[in-house]
Amino acid sequence: MEEILHQVADTHPGLVQNTNWGEVGLFYNPENKLKKGIYLLTIKERDGANDQASSLDRENVYRLNLGITKETFLKMFNTIPARPNAGGVVNMDYDFSEIDKIMPHPVYGWMSWICVLNPSVNTFEKLKPLIEEGYQLALKKYAKKVK
Repeated sequence: MEEILHQVADTHPGLVQNTNWGEVGLFYNPENKLKKGIYLLTIKERDGANDQASSLDRENVYRLNLGITKETFLKMFNTIPARPNAGGVVNMDYDFSEIDKIMPHPVYGWMSWICVLNPSVNTFEKLKPLIEEGYQLALKKYAKKVK
């Protein structure tokens, strides 16, 4: 986890690390102009009251979460799911507890977020262009907020 956070922060300027709701997040927030910044990615280590589909309470299991564009999400998964009720998961045919598989985020898939549990080196390589896309998306959102 630390290696992922350092590698992403080292290759994407303007990111700051923040911990919220049991997650460590990387936010785009150069010069700390926004209260928290714009999410790029988070790493979650344990289940929460409204997020238990990944069974993160297993030993040494964590989930990398990343926001991407709706267009890319549609290319990857063919649909954008409806927002689930509180405590629910998106209505998509995935085992959200599966290790090392890029899939929709179980709660925030409706917002075009993806996730992977314990990404291997090969899977992390596949994530790199998606992380770059998420970074570019964060830059655009940031520019709109600081106008």
